[in-house]
Amino acid sequence: MHNPKENRIIMSEIQECHCQSGKPFAECCEPYIKGTAHAPTAEALMRSRYTAYVLEDIPYLTRTLHPKEREDFDEAGAVKWAREADWQGLEIVRTEKGGVDDSTGEVEFNASFKRHGSPCTHHELAEFRKSEGIWYFYDGKMISPGPTVRTEPKIGRNEPCPCGSGKKYKKCCMIA
Repeated sequence: MHNPKENRIIMSEIQECHCQSGKPFAECCEPYIKGTAHAPTAEALMRSRYTAYVLEDIPYLTRTLHPKEREDFDEAGAVKWAREADWQGLEIVRTEKGGVDDSTGEVEFNASFKRHGSPCTHHELAEFRKSEGIWYFYDGKMISPGPTVRTEPKIGRNEPCPCGSGKKYKKCCMIA
């Protein structure tokens, strides 16, 4: 029987990495996911964790979670999210520290996916910590969209309706 996960791994070995670094999978996230190398930076770890979600490699997500945070990891929830999402791409918005010589770092990112056919974006500021030379994901904070900024002037309920009917807004298009 055909296993779609195996097919994604095989195809990824010859195609561009899922993390959208522009590198082939074999030269990008594969060594980290397979455990033959450790991510040298917080951003590299972030990219490999995104790829692990695409490949549904939950053991890798667990291994790269800071040891102090593992007991709170919802493995079943991660499996469900990874399977239900149709991953569309990763955008690194910014990084702060997280380099080879750093011990902490932050990566702000957008992970785009479709869920039940609807487009979604996971916008997060992820915190990483290095322990004994190895980068780990420590914590993440969701970033919600900012307030909606009105570009048109607000129409008062007792003002004439902008549709041109001659009625007050509250008696016309406001109730539609």
